[in-house]
Amino acid sequence: MDSLRTSLSLKRTFVGFFAVAIMAVSALIVPQSSSAVFFSVDPGVRGGAPGAGGPIPGLTANEVAFFEQGLEDFEEQEGVGDGLGPRFNADGCGTCHSQPAIGGTSPVVNPQVAIATAFGARNTVPSFLSANGPVREARFVKNPNGSPDGGVHALFVISGRVDSTGNASGCNIAQEDFERQVRNRNVIFRIPSPVFGIGLMESIEDQTIVDNINANAAVKISLGIFGHVNHVSGNGNNNGNDGTIARFGWKAQNKSGLLFAGEAYNVEMGITNELFQTERDETANCQFATVPNDVQNTDAVTPLEATTAIQNFANFQRFLAPPQPVASFQGASAASINSGRQKFAEIGCALCHTPTLTTSPFTTVAALRNKPANLYSDLAVHGMGPGLADGVSQGEARGDEFRTAPLWGLGQRIFFLHDGRTSDVKQAIQEHKSFGNSQFPSSEANKVVDKFNALNANDEQDVLNFLRSL
Repeated sequence: MDSLRTSLSLKRTFVGFFAVAIMAVSALIVPQSSSAVFFSVDPGVRGGAPGAGGPIPGLTANEVAFFEQGLEDFEEQEGVGDGLGPRFNADGCGTCHSQPAIGGTSPVVNPQVAIATAFGARNTVPSFLSANGPVREARFVKNPNGSPDGGVHALFVISGRVDSTGNASGCNIAQEDFERQVRNRNVIFRIPSPVFGIGLMESIEDQTIVDNINANAAVKISLGIFGHVNHVSGNGNNNGNDGTIARFGWKAQNKSGLLFAGEAYNVEMGITNELFQTERDETANCQFATVPNDVQNTDAVTPLEATTAIQNFANFQRFLAPPQPVASFQGASAASINSGRQKFAEIGCALCHTPTLTTSPFTTVAALRNKPANLYSDLAVHGMGPGLADGVSQGEARGDEFRTAPLWGLGQRIFFLHDGRTSDVKQAIQEHKSFGNSQFPSSEANKVVDKFNALNANDEQDVLNFLRSL
C-alpha cells in the first residue's frame, strides 16, 4: 500500500512539472489540475508460499498416516480401467483442487482443455472453457419440457480413450450439445470450492451456527440480511433426512466431507462408489470396471489397506489445515490490512462472512476439538438477487441463494463467485449487488455493498488488501 501511494505521489509530481513546461511553450494550453485521482484496485493474487496444503497441527501419528494416504489418492489421476466415465468432468480430485496448493481451487491453467482429447478421447472443448479460465462444471436449468433440471451434465466422454489402465475405443457415446444450451441460455456453471479446513467446518455444532445467525438480529434486519430459506432468520440449509444443518458446496447442499467426496467421485469423474453405486451413464459397451468402481477391500490386513478412495478423500480433507493469512505482503502494509479488517466489520461484511466459529468440545479428533475456525462464513445460505442467481435449487436453497463462501485462502485464489465470472475481488464485491425482479428478490448484500462503495478510496484499498491477506 505504501509503495503504491509513493508511486502515485511521484506520478503527480511528474504530471505537474510536465503541465508547467507545456504552458511555458504555448499560452493556448489551458492549465489543468495536477492532482491525480487515486482509485482502489485489487492487489491481485498474493505471492509467496501457499500457506496451505499440509495437515492440521496436533494430529496423532496414525491420523497423519491416514492424511498422507488420502493426499496420495487425492492427487491420483484416474483412467478407464479405474472406472473413469463414461461421462466425466475431470480425471482426479487434484485436477480441480490445486490452487495455491493441493486442496485448493482452479489453477492458473485449466487442465480440462487438455483432458478433453487426452489419450485419444473424442471430445471438443466447450466454448465456456479456456486455457486461462476456471475449471467448470455445467448444469442445465431446465429440461426440454420446461421442468426444473439443475443437475450436472458431464462435459466429456471416454469414447476413443486408450490409457494405461484401459481401452475405451469401443465406446461410442457422444458429448451433449453444450453450444445449443449456451445459445438457449440454459446452462450455468460452478467452479471448484476449496476443501481446506473441512474437518474444522464439520466440527462446528449446529447450535453454534444458529446462534451466530441469530446474533446482531436488529442490525441484520436493518441491512436486509435474513439468513436462509423463506427469509427465516436462524435457519441454515437443513439436511432433508435428519434436519441437521448441511454446510458444504456452493448451496450448502452436502452434510459432510465424506458425502461431498462420494458425490464428486461419481459426478465429476464418473467413478461409482459405496455411497453412489449406480453409473450415471449405463451404456453397456462403455463399462470397463465392475460396479461400484470403488469398494472396501474386505480382505485387507491393515486399516490403511481397507479404506476406500472416498474415505481416503474424506480423511485428507478432514485433516487438511486451513490456509494461513499473512500480516503484510508486497504493496500492503500491516497497518493497511488491520484497517481493512476493521472496515470490513464496520460496513457489515462480517455479518455474513463471520470471522470465526468455534468447533465442538466433543469432536472425536482431538486436533479439531474446541478450535477456532477462522473461515469468514456463517455457513448459511442467503438470497443474492437476480445478478448472481443461477435458477438452480438444491436442498432448501432457492435458485438465487448461495452459502456464504468461506474467505480463508482468498488471497491466493484466481477466480471468484460460483461460476468464476471474475478474477477481480473488487468486481466480485460489486456482483453481490442486484435489485429484485419478477423471479427473485433483491440481494441481501445490497446495503452492505453500498456501504463499501461509500468508503473513500484509501479505505476501499485497505479492505481489498485485507481480503488478499487471508
